[in-house]
Amino acid sequence: MDENISTLKGIGLTMYEAQAYVTLTSLIQGSADEVSKNSGIPRSKIYDVLKKLNEKDFIEVEDGRPLTYIAKSPVEVLSREKENITSQIDDTITRLTNIYENGMSQVQAPIWRIYGVEKIINQEVEIIKRAKNTVNMRIGFLFEGEGEALIDAFKKRRSLKVNILASPTCHISNEEINIIKMFKDAGINIQKADIPFVKVMISDSKEMMHTYTKFSEDKRNVIPETAIGIWNKYEDVARNYDERFMNQLGKIRNKKNK
Repeated sequence: MDENISTLKGIGLTMYEAQAYVTLTSLIQGSADEVSKNSGIPRSKIYDVLKKLNEKDFIEVEDGRPLTYIAKSPVEVLSREKENITSQIDDTITRLTNIYENGMSQVQAPIWRIYGVEKIINQEVEIIKRAKNTVNMRIGFLFEGEGEALIDAFKKRRSLKVNILASPTCHISNEEINIIKMFKDAGINIQKADIPFVKVMISDSKEMMHTYTKFSEDKRNVIPETAIGIWNKYEDVARNYDERFMNQLGKIRNKKNK
């Protein structure tokens, strides 16, 4: 199938409507017979197809004998459809997120185990997207690509108050990574701290995720296939960890100010 026709079908046109519009973009304008001949759409169908395209505002119709059908600019038509689809998706995200979060609050034991580096990183990014006010993190290590994914997610949520306590460095594939510099260069608030080989993310004192992994014998490189995340939505537990985090952060700041 022609890629343009496939895309037009994806935004709601029928096969015949997509074929007719693609044909008219090359003809610019034409009669129903011309569109039928060049598109392969049966003459018995072409008038109804063109009528539907006009109703959907993809073409214009000029009076005369015969009627002349004129293609509207693809930039105009598709930009409009893109905006409509984006708006619909945003509205759907809002509605389904509300349903999802309400459903999550009804789960009796809201704790899940997440296996695999990619799934763990994706969950961290989703937590950042859902956060309304704050995200606090303890970073004792990073997986490959994780630092970049977190930074990108934080940059998209500049209104969030972000605090990170992190070990100065970690090793990924035997390469030393300066965690502090990586996040500071991105303009993200981070403080050096004595963090063990563990990672914790806390959002709004309501949900959190611990991440654990095994390390190589020299305690330098993570073994990614052993990674596991514990995602927790017990608010009492998250609040307790958040309070401990803020106490530790306060002590670090006080030492710097002395």
